Amino acid sequence: MNVLYLLNFAGKAGTERYVETLVRYLSADGRVKPFFAYNEGGLLVERLEEMGVPTRQLTMSSRFDQKAAKALAKLCKEWDIDVIHCHYLRENYIAMLSKSYNKRVKVVYTNHFVLANDAVTRLSNKLLDGRQDQMIAVCNKGREQLVANGWSGDHIQVIFNAVDPDAWAGDRSESTMRTELGIPEDRFVMLCASRFADDKGHRYLIDSVKRLTEITDRPFTLVLAGDGPLLEETQTQVRELGLTEEQVRFIGFRKDIKNLYKGSDLYINSSRHEALSFLIIEAMAAGLPVVATDMGGNSDIVNDAAGCGLLVEYDNPESMAQAMRVMLEEPHFLAQCRLGAERTIQEKFEINKMAAATYAVYEKALQN
Repeated sequence: MNVLYLLNFAGKAGTERYVETLVRYLSADGRVKPFFAYNEGGLLVERLEEMGVPTRQLTMSSRFDQKAAKALAKLCKEWDIDVIHCHYLRENYIAMLSKSYNKRVKVVYTNHFVLANDAVTRLSNKLLDGRQDQMIAVCNKGREQLVANGWSGDHIQVIFNAVDPDAWAGDRSESTMRTELGIPEDRFVMLCASRFADDKGHRYLIDSVKRLTEITDRPFTLVLAGDGPLLEETQTQVRELGLTEEQVRFIGFRKDIKNLYKGSDLYINSSRHEALSFLIIEAMAAGLPVVATDMGGNSDIVNDAAGCGLLVEYDNPESMAQAMRVMLEEPHFLAQCRLGAERTIQEKFEINKMAAATYAVYEKALQN
């Protein structure tokens, strides 16, 4: 089966990780021959080209870009594409419009957000729904939101994002992070690797850390990895609150994320918007318990059945700080959550299950 993965911006965020993961695991045994087209290039293009995936730049100026739709239809004929797999509304609309010029191709759309659409978009969703062959929501709340946004629920499948547990196996001895940063082995380290953007909640997270310093005497370090438009603002907030470099450490964008997981004791998610975070499930696969906001699909990951961490109220520093304190001061509970994290990955978020379920969606689309 020839599948064209279509993405507007091929950068380095969770959606790009999703595409790279599917390409790698669906092509490994020959189920899928992958192709990739994009509007704006970035790290993902480099990674896919290194894997030998044919890539092509395709200008997509708006959702209703008929020129792009014609170009996409032509590209699909050139590459003999069976399924176009899209990831944002812009390219999804263009893919559906391309059916007017290439009726053979089928369109699958993965929704990576839990966000309400405006009235105009909801109407256009309803109008184009008949051209949509299959849709994937990466969490249960995502499916609910797709229906609320005007899409027909009968072609929406929930498939959780997933990781390869073997890729994240190992122990603390493999990590060089603490040595690099000068952090003692017995110090409690929390990691947050979200991009510094408004929806990632860093302001609230730093307020929570300040509150944590007031309710515990245990030493800790919050390591913040990543870049983004609000990095300097967050650094200023840390200084203004009097937090030290020992308490909050900025280390910039890093590619050695496994190294960071293995050097940490706890993963923190402070986001306002999440569908199903790759960072959270990667951290769990690496053996980290999680403290996460009760937003979007986080409750599909962190819950009582999973026993892998704690959910907290978004924008409530007291709620976040108290959860951090529990992890910091109760090593037995932390150890239980570590075991729960590893078990939950095997049961719900293992890559071969995701790959098989996604391939089944492709097959279902071809039957339409």
